[in-house]
Amino acid sequence: MIALLIVAGFYVGWNIGANDTANCIGTPVGSKLISYRKMVYLLAIFVVLGALLQSHNVMKTIGEGVVDNPLNLTAVLTAMLSAGVFVTLATFFKVPVSTSQAIVGGIVGAGLSMGNAVNFAKVATIGEVWIIFPPLTALMSFTLYHILTFFLKRVKMVTFWDKLLSYLVIISGAYVAFSLGANDVGNSVGPLTVLGISQSWLALLGGISLSIGVLTYGRRVTETVGKGITSWDRSPP
Repeated sequence: MIALLIVAGFYVGWNIGANDTANCIGTPVGSKLISYRKMVYLLAIFVVLGALLQSHNVMKTIGEGVVDNPLNLTAVLTAMLSAGVFVTLATFFKVPVSTSQAIVGGIVGAGLSMGNAVNFAKVATIGEVWIIFPPLTALMSFTLYHILTFFLKRVKMVTFWDKLLSYLVIISGAYVAFSLGANDVGNSVGPLTVLGISQSWLALLGGISLSIGVLTYGRRVTETVGKGITSWDRSPP
């Protein structure tokens, strides 16, 4: 059972790499600032760093905060497999989804199935973040774009600024990859904290599985994020 759980954790992490990492590489690759393979290698480095340095808090929330009592091993396995299968299907259809939603839903279902008390207050807080963040980031992106274009229209050396912005887009992708490792790795291996394995080893397992996911199956959702939502123009207006 322990071996099955570790494999299931790797499977969920692989799914996060195949689906969620499009958030990091979709924009730089879709705008043709960097090749897919080069961005994947850069992403793998920062995902592992984020996992090792900052994933422990999310692990604790996923492993202990959603249900009041620890899940038994069977419940952990069913929660992780349910989340993994859901994200695999979404990735196959090139649809970017939140693995966080999948794993939290799996844990809630597993907890209810074994008669465990679910911390619905914590689940509600997590759900509020899911609802609030997309419009907030859209508003922030809209505002920053107009601030930057206002500035760029009034400066000289357009070619220099265009090249600088290109590098900044790639750096921002690396930063998002670090954040992905810090946050979503906890989703993939958080339930495995019941095994008593060191969180550092779990973080390393999650970071590696994410990297393998994007290397082997990440191109499908990357195409949706990079090309299917909006068209990109590298030159500022």
